[in-house]
Amino acid sequence: MNNRPVLLLLVFITLFITPVTVHSTPEVKEIINKANNAAYYAGDDGKAQVTMTITDSQGRQRTREFNILRRDSADGGEQQFYVYFKRPSDVRNMVFMVHKHIDRDDDRWLYLPALSLVKRIAASDNRTSFVGSHFYYEDVSGRPPLADTHELIEENDTYYVIKNTPRAPDSVEFSSYTVWVNKSNFMPMRAEYSNKTGQKYRLVEALEVKTIQGFPTVVKSRVADLLDGGETISEFSNITYNIGLDEDIFTERYLHRPPREARQ
Repeated sequence: MNNRPVLLLLVFITLFITPVTVHSTPEVKEIINKANNAAYYAGDDGKAQVTMTITDSQGRQRTREFNILRRDSADGGEQQFYVYFKRPSDVRNMVFMVHKHIDRDDDRWLYLPALSLVKRIAASDNRTSFVGSHFYYEDVSGRPPLADTHELIEENDTYYVIKNTPRAPDSVEFSSYTVWVNKSNFMPMRAEYSNKTGQKYRLVEALEVKTIQGFPTVVKSRVADLLDGGETISEFSNITYNIGLDEDIFTERYLHRPPREARQ
């Protein structure tokens, strides 16, 4: 008996009913959450030294040197940030502190030692210059994902490209911003902001990423003014995670007397 037709039939059935593994694109919400965790929640806490070089539209440069401490309550949840300025003399001993919330505006304080004054930074000031740089106050702790709607507009071998539109457009200066998220580690690598007329006016990008204690970490970043010119480059060094920072460090009493962890 010729079994060839039977064998061909079995092959045909096997080819068409065997499950095929398909690597699907994650939901945009998952991409956003992973990108937020990669950018701001490495480890349970962390510390870094930062040198910020500010170049204005005429090429003149200024520098800022500061230490930044961060403590997380939970991944993707509430956080505390403490920024202690070391140089130059006009900002020395100044402190910026953030209590980051998920479902409401962040609490932000700025201590000005020359005036012995603690200033609360209103939510309306979040997108204003951070100590004269091209970074904004909001850039330090990150923009809450719930503040925007998100749309995956492109995907290639390297990036997820996501368009983000503010839920409260009157509260910000941009109409939307587009973020390139690295597919291998979910680190946001580039963000382009468009103003109310649709012009691209601001660029934020990671210039260098290293793996530190198992976490992908931006060690050099840049913000550029695409309309008027000028840029600010931040370089991060002596980065350490999971150092066991005390929650008390992130209270108002330490605005006036920076703790040892911030001064070192």
